[in-house]
Amino acid sequence: MCLCVAFALPARAAEGTEVFADPSKIAAIGGSITEIVFALGEQDRLVARDSTSRYPEAALKLPDVGYMRQLSPEGVLSVNPSGILALHGSGPKETVDVLKKTSIPFIEVPERYDHEGILEKIRIVGKALGADAKAAALAAEIDVKLLKAAEKQTASIKDRKRVLFVLSMRGGKILASGSNTAADGIIRLSGGVNAVDGYSGYKQLSDEAVITARPDVILMMNNAGPGVSDDELFANPSIRSTPAGAARKVVRMDGGYLLGFGPRTADVIRDLAASLYGGQAAD
Repeated sequence: MCLCVAFALPARAAEGTEVFADPSKIAAIGGSITEIVFALGEQDRLVARDSTSRYPEAALKLPDVGYMRQLSPEGVLSVNPSGILALHGSGPKETVDVLKKTSIPFIEVPERYDHEGILEKIRIVGKALGADAKAAALAAEIDVKLLKAAEKQTASIKDRKRVLFVLSMRGGKILASGSNTAADGIIRLSGGVNAVDGYSGYKQLSDEAVITARPDVILMMNNAGPGVSDDELFANPSIRSTPAGAARKVVRMDGGYLLGFGPRTADVIRDLAASLYGGQAAD
């Protein structure tokens, strides 16, 4: 695939950039990155966002350069950014390679699906924008919220719910989350157990594998492709044969909220733990 940029590309940017020399016009790629910039009070620096950046509502007023995994160099460069702040996993690789060859500083923010990973994101974004003090204060605030939500809310619960995160059900086939995914991370932080293991990423499960997983709860995203109704979900023979199917237990949340791993994740943990355990989850 040829990625032809309708601009004369300037000289290559310096490698290993951690701080933008000019943070006045930043393109934010990744919903959690945009959320963090707003949470730091640095939103006036933003000139664009990607299509996964839907929160807060004010972010929707920014130009949209496309889906973070299907970016084009033309789209990102068209907003004339002084810097690009992108979540790890942005792509495709060809586009990222082109962007890194321009003179526009490109800072990639690591993505880890755990408590410390969220704090690391905040610190890196803050440093990139020259807002280290604000980032330190926000990270400290989020750290306390995460400790309270993740460690105290479900600490006394002995019988942990087995949760199956279903990404899609195309053709009746269950595409489910294994380890090293945002879904796996949020299930664990909320006091649940991922019902499937033994593989990383997302995988299509056989009917036998779904039944063997014995999920107590099905977890799904809202606003993520063609919807699957409760009736469709529980009509699936393999799902119907699980404890979750017998109880018709499904939890649905907005995808950006559920899997963002940003400033709102402590709230996600509280909400998901309450959905899993009801009154057993400490407030």
